[in-house]
Amino acid sequence: MSKFELTRRGLIKSSAVVGAGLAMPTIITNSANAYTNEPKGGTVTLGFNVPQSGPYADEGADELRAYELAVEHLNGGGDGGMMGTFSSKALKGNGILGKKVEFVTGDTQTKADAARASAKSMIEKDGAIMITGGSSSGVAVAVQALCQEAGVIFMAGLTHSNDTTGKDKKANGFRHFFNSYMSGAALAPVLAKAYGKDRKAYHLTADYNWGYTTEEAVKSSTEEMGWETVNSVKTPLTQTDFSSYIAPVLQSDADVLVLNHYGGNMVNSLTNAVQFGLRDKLVNGKNFEIVVPLYSRLMARGAGDNVKGIFGSTNWHWSLSDEGSKAFVKSFGEKYGFPPSQAAHTVYCQTLLYADAAERAGTFNPCGIAEALEGFEFDGLGNGKTLYRAEDHQCFKDVLVVKGKENPTSEFDILEVVEVTPVDKVTYAPDHPQMRDGDGNAVPIGTCNPGT
Repeated sequence: MSKFELTRRGLIKSSAVVGAGLAMPTIITNSANAYTNEPKGGTVTLGFNVPQSGPYADEGADELRAYELAVEHLNGGGDGGMMGTFSSKALKGNGILGKKVEFVTGDTQTKADAARASAKSMIEKDGAIMITGGSSSGVAVAVQALCQEAGVIFMAGLTHSNDTTGKDKKANGFRHFFNSYMSGAALAPVLAKAYGKDRKAYHLTADYNWGYTTEEAVKSSTEEMGWETVNSVKTPLTQTDFSSYIAPVLQSDADVLVLNHYGGNMVNSLTNAVQFGLRDKLVNGKNFEIVVPLYSRLMARGAGDNVKGIFGSTNWHWSLSDEGSKAFVKSFGEKYGFPPSQAAHTVYCQTLLYADAAERAGTFNPCGIAEALEGFEFDGLGNGKTLYRAEDHQCFKDVLVVKGKENPTSEFDILEVVEVTPVDKVTYAPDHPQMRDGDGNAVPIGTCNPGT
């Protein structure tokens, strides 16, 4: 008998508890199948928690577009998008388990406290049975912890830090996006081929968990191939002018600048670097280069010509030619008039994956859904065959290395895919050192909490 089945029949209880600071959400207690916000009417409510303000607001806007499209498709509207290419055929376009899908939205403000408050309100006041969204790993880790306490599933949106499915992983949380380790593993061979193995790198790093793990991953992978790290400097997430951080790079003997920045931070820091003439410099007899470990089309568009020739990695790109990607680009483009970003793709997939797991499990109980997702292998959602690993709830799939196009044909055709790194090249053990806590210990994922 499965762990979920035992819980469902009331034979065991979850070891997770609701945190002292979290008011009790609606919990059905009159059956052995009790769980948080069990839908009783003809609808089910999902909570879409995204940055509608702050440095990642552009990502959040595209996420909301994709969420609305996913709900439309789940409820039988539109052309069905990737429901038609998804290898699982459990979704029928009649909602989830026959219930029409409704949703509520919140603004994370790219701040952990605001994001938790927003998610808490969705769960307690709106009856949301699943929370998803985010474009900051600091936000994702905070909201994931709250969802674990409350007993709802968290389907992480755009979060790239190792921590989300590393030291801060939770049994109620799942991530479709790739992570810092994967970026480092995919980028290093491409950088070595393009720039050589004798390089000196200077890192500017966003001062929160995503920046830390991305710096660690890129440093580790590039140093392993022969690069030297000459300095690494933390920058505030609220920073808009990076001139004071760029100037010292000119005084160092670095010949590569790695910008561990995302969203508006990356647009501003890259713009400052170009204004300071870094891309025109010769250092150590080599052309000075800039690397952006995590790219998005929205960032590239914001940075304009400054991204030309600059390497980075991305989770997905609208130019992919697989049937799932083409179906999604068609649906999104017809609805909104432009191609989707990787953020949009990620959250659309997460919404379908949650709905599909509920259909396959035959329940909205979070522990039944978790069991349906753990070890789930699928195809047809872009990036080829994908696995949701049971040990850490991290998705494993091919990773894209991209470069800013020298001759873009439109404001959307800014990045080109230069390498599709096979999944086996970016796969790591669940207890890899980069996934451990500050004391070097592997952290277990814990037990699913249905909220009872």
